[in-house]
Formats: sequence, C-alpha cells, structure tokens
Amino acid sequence: PQTLNNLISHQEILSTIQKFISEDQLPHLLLYGPPGTGKTSTNLACAKQLYKDKEFCSIVLELNTSDDRGIDITRRPIPSFASTRTIFKKGFKLVILDEDDAMTQDTQNALRRLIEKFTENTRFCLICNYLLEIIPALWSLCMRFQFGPLTPELMVPYLEHVMEEEKADISEDEMKALVTLSSGDMRKALNILQSTNTAFRKATGRTVYTCTGRLLRSDITNILDWILNQNFTTAHRNILELLALHLLVHRVDFPSSVRIHLLPKMADIEYRFSLGIIEKIHLSSLIAAFIVSRDLIIAQA
Repeated sequence: PQTLNNLISHQEILSTIQKFISEDQLPHLLLYGPPGTGKTSTNLACAKQLYKDKEFCSIVLELNTSDDRGIDITRRPIPSFASTRTIFKKGFKLVILDEDDAMTQDTQNALRRLIEKFTENTRFCLICNYLLEIIPALWSLCMRFQFGPLTPELMVPYLEHVMEEEKADISEDEMKALVTLSSGDMRKALNILQSTNTAFRKATGRTVYTCTGRLLRSDITNILDWILNQNFTTAHRNILELLALHLLVHRVDFPSSVRIHLLPKMADIEYRFSLGIIEKIHLSSLIAAFIVSRDLIIAQA
C-alpha cells in the first residue's frame, strides 16, 4: 500500500495516524499485536505517504531487529542514520524497527537513549507481537496502538478482490474456511488461498482444510465422540490424526473437577509430543486420559 487509505486494517487507528501526519505532528509509534494484522504495512504506508520514492531510501531506515538482536544495531546503523539532518527538506527522518520483542533488554535500553537523543530530527516506529517483551521505558516514549485480529468484514471483501483479479474460482464454503483457519491473519489467509488454488483446480471448503492439513470440523466431532463413548480399542483404531481437539473440549459440558483433570493431561501430552516421542504412545495416552475422565463423570453421577 502506498498510502494509509489503501490499507485493509483497523480504521480507528489509521484515521488517528492520518491526523498526526496531516498536522505534521507524527509521534514515535509502537504498534503491537498478532502477525498479519497490518502493523508493518501501516508503518511502510505511512512512510511512503510522507516521502516520495526518490527521497524514501535517504530518509527512511527499515530494520528487522530479529536478524540482529545484539547491541551493535544501536551502535552502528541507527546512530549514523539518525545523526545526520535532512538538508533543504522539511520534516524528519523515519526509523522503522520490526520485531522489537526479539531484542535483548540491553539493546532496548540503548534504543531508548537513542530515541531520546534524536527526537528532534528522527521519528521511531517500533513493531512487535508481544508488548510485555518491550521494556516500560520504551512504552513511555511512544504512542501505542494495538492491532487485533482482522474481522471477517475486513477480510472477505479483500479476499474476493484478490480472487477476482486472479480470475480464480471461489465458493462460499471456501471463504468461510479461509476466514476460520486464518484467525484474523490476512497474510495467512492469502497464503492459504494461493496454495489451495495452486493444488486444486476448483477450491471448496473441504479442499482448503485438506491443503492446510487441518481436520474437518465433522472429523474432530467424530474423534471426540469416539473417545467419550467407545472403548479403548475402537477409539484407537478410528483416530488417525489429532488436531485442534482441545478447542471442542472447552465446549463440552464437563464438570469442573473433570475439566481440571483433563486439560493438564492434554497439555502434558502436547508437550511430550513436541519432544519427538512416538505418535502411537501419545494417542494411547490421550485416549486413556479421556476414558479416566469418563469414569470420573460416571462416578459423580
């Protein structure tokens, strides 16, 4: 996007930043929130709106701090860029720092001193996923904006626009599946859309789930039904994959004592799974946890 008006994002935030730009009073910015919600695009669109292409490279410095977490990033590129003034040009320089929650605390403290030192000449735009990973001293220097997951009302029109431009087929089921699987992440939705249309000539809601390796909701419901109502051998034979089961567990009306027993068991199983233990052992452990929970419910009845 070349301007803030071209963005598919939170209009309240965009209108506030647009007002800062129009009044030539852009503060230091701290944008935070989950991936794919428009944080980096907002900063870049802001920079492109302020400066033309010829000026962009000399006035805007963009860095990804996850590539260099060490304190050297605050000793070399940023000071050398921010210390020089713009000649015969109005305004200020712009430093865009992405993924700042990957920086060490020493680096963040050094960055705080740089922001204070070069405020007259330079504006800093910080981007992160997790605000709590940023030291409070940086919070106090910046105007903070939280980017939440995008709503379907924002995502669907743009996804339809992309499909129209690419002359690709789309169905209502596919659109619902895209919005569900992306969880408000526009970048993820576009990646799923591209991979699905590359793999399948005509995409449907089922092909979207298949392409991403996710189980259909009906399959997950069946798995939960087998675990709760079938014996160990039958459940073990019927279950082939275990994905997103915990989401439906929260919707089942378990007694509190049973839920307290079951969820930690599922968390332990997922942790051990990440260590690379054999899948069949995990499957047996998961089914056993549900069967114990079922016995607890029967005992309390």
